[in-house]
Amino acid sequence: MLTFMNNETENNADQQQTRVISLFSLVGMSMTFMMGFISLFNSNHELTITLFFASMIYCFAYISLKKYHTLKLSSYITIYSLYLLMFYLVFTGGVEQTGPLWIFIVAPVSVYILGLTSGLINLAFFLTVIAIIIFLPTDSIPHVTYSMEFKLRLILSFLTTTFLSALYEYLRMISFKSALELSKKYQQLALSDPLTKLANRRNALTILQQEKSRTSRNDDPLSILLCDLDHFKMVNDKYGHNCGDMVLTELAQVFTKSVRQQDCVARWGGEEFLFILPQTSAEQAFVIAEKIRINVQRHSVYCHEQDISLTMSIGISQLTDNQTIDEMINNADRYLYQAKKNGRNQVYPQ
Repeated sequence: MLTFMNNETENNADQQQTRVISLFSLVGMSMTFMMGFISLFNSNHELTITLFFASMIYCFAYISLKKYHTLKLSSYITIYSLYLLMFYLVFTGGVEQTGPLWIFIVAPVSVYILGLTSGLINLAFFLTVIAIIIFLPTDSIPHVTYSMEFKLRLILSFLTTTFLSALYEYLRMISFKSALELSKKYQQLALSDPLTKLANRRNALTILQQEKSRTSRNDDPLSILLCDLDHFKMVNDKYGHNCGDMVLTELAQVFTKSVRQQDCVARWGGEEFLFILPQTSAEQAFVIAEKIRINVQRHSVYCHEQDISLTMSIGISQLTDNQTIDEMINNADRYLYQAKKNGRNQVYPQ
């Protein structure tokens, strides 16, 4: 259950990134399309074709993400098409040599889409290409020229933007990890018993409902054990509640070691415990119950220089057709009462 909820948290992060990439692709498509029309009216045909082509690429990334959910592919298309567009604007100067002003959007987009480390590596590559373009001699390849002061300030400004974007992304990552850890902590508190660290009653009912649904689909047996520590009140009265808590904590570990990996152990309330045994018939559950009962009987808890030993009574119930969870638990409770009535330290029905 915890793994499922943790995956849900991570999936929410992917959904958030999907929304951001989708929004950026949509904005990029709209902006380049609008600027392409402006260039068309200004008779700048080369820039018009470039901007319309960029708009088509962003449109493809948007449709691919929305229809086929290709997050990684759409991310790469978005970021690297942006790089190519920036290279072109810096090389040609854009409209009245304002093209280089657009490169400042690259830094925050890169570190967010590609992550901090990969984003910085790609930004280093991006800045290297930009520097080559602006310092490239015009006699080798004709391109727009910029003053030396503009070139240096452009690079320094971009480095400053990159540093601030990286710092923001780093702080965002720390904040996200802290929120994720806090979410996991609260999820664990909501689903587990604070003393024994076993599943709590609410979690056990959720798991039972899931197992019941799976049983209905696969036609597998499902059994539960409802257990109660015999004369546990005497432990609290004689040795104190601290010793009682120690007994519950140690026996919880005994329970966990006595069952299979697919089984679930929950603290049902007080000194009562519920064992959920998927793919287990009543006959198989009896074998497991006997193993648990014997392990509890053999285990002693050392507290206040005293060895405390307890026994356990167990009721078994197997899910039958058209039976509800409540009816199944009530049957186990009735059998538990019968086990106690028969003298305790036993499993019923035998």
